Amino acid sequence: MNCPKCQHAMEKVPTHEAVADRCTHCKGIWFDLLEHEDMRASARVVDTGDAALGREYNAIDRIQCPICVGTPMLRMVDPQQPHIWFESCPTCYGRFYDAGEYRDFVELTLADLFRRLRAVERP
Repeated sequence: MNCPKCQHAMEKVPTHEAVADRCTHCKGIWFDLLEHEDMRASARVVDTGDAALGREYNAIDRIQCPICVGTPMLRMVDPQQPHIWFESCPTCYGRFYDAGEYRDFVELTLADLFRRLRAVERP
């Protein structure tokens, strides 16, 4: 499988909970259906990428599902943390998080509450 953002190869990242796929270049992470929920405890093991690089790749928003080839993925916003944008496949329900996003996703903090209150609507 290739990364839906930069097209480089993905590597398998096994944990006690499941196996995720991480890009060898941009360090974005692909999760099959509900794997993102199963792997919360291993977020720091799975998401080892540079968050600054992840923010750069987050600007790429028209990507295809790496599983359902040819299916456009949908840009999603986490309702608890509206600063987190991830992509989700409407067919297989897989998710793609850019480097640093998954770590941020699993670590809900008081600062996230304030970000949520100040969040502006996304175009």
